[in-house]
Amino acid sequence: MLRTSMRNFVRTTVLIVVVLVAGGIGSVAASEPLVIAGSPSLATPLEALSRAFEASHQNVKVRLYFDSGLDLRRTIAAIENHPTRQYFIGSGPIHLIAPGGDELLTRLEQKHYVLSQTRRPYATVSLVLVVPESLVDAPSSFEALAQDTRIRVAVADPMLTVVGQKTNEFLKALGIAEAMKGRLDVATDARGVLDHMLNGQADVGIIFGPDAYDTLGRVRVVAVAPEQAIRPIIHSLAMERYCPNRPLCEDFLAFCQSPEAQSILKGLGYGLPRQGK
Repeated sequence: MLRTSMRNFVRTTVLIVVVLVAGGIGSVAASEPLVIAGSPSLATPLEALSRAFEASHQNVKVRLYFDSGLDLRRTIAAIENHPTRQYFIGSGPIHLIAPGGDELLTRLEQKHYVLSQTRRPYATVSLVLVVPESLVDAPSSFEALAQDTRIRVAVADPMLTVVGQKTNEFLKALGIAEAMKGRLDVATDARGVLDHMLNGQADVGIIFGPDAYDTLGRVRVVAVAPEQAIRPIIHSLAMERYCPNRPLCEDFLAFCQSPEAQSILKGLGYGLPRQGK
């Protein structure tokens, strides 16, 4: 219990330091801070969106604080339940929360750690079929994998990774799991899938769209898993309960659903939520 309390204290202290730095202490020209607490898995899109937002809001400096899902929840709980009760609506250290997937955001809403009706979906993650750029006669769909028994398919381990679990679910949903038996090359993770494919151990691979981003030029995406077969992972942002500047948060939330932001996210391998999600 003491160890957990100390860990929460350290995390909270680190986050407060981020806020103080964001406030421009020691800088010649202080900028208004916008602090986003998010998952490390979303570092690339959040950093890209933050840079673009700063470019159009020159008096704002976005600061990102990353932590794993459970620890992020603990940190927010430690801040909101601080014994001195020094934070009030409109005076907290966090503006927005961007966890890795909407399940945690739902739990935070249930605990009233985020403001209701502020959730904004901004990106989706789907399974994609990738092939080496040099492969000319490539399958054009997931269904084609079952039709050509010569194709070897690299997949991530379903016991160790989310992408592996989703791949397993997807192949079953398509009804081709049995046809793929004996032709699946199981790698440790998404990076391993790409390595196996590029080293010739497999002909094609199944990974999440953003995982293919760093290898563009060496691999290409030939198919995206249809939503009716497996629902994509949705990423959303929401305002923290004590958000110190709601109008600024609303600006960032609106920006994340703008055409400019959508173009940035698509370039990073993310999909876009449908209207009304």
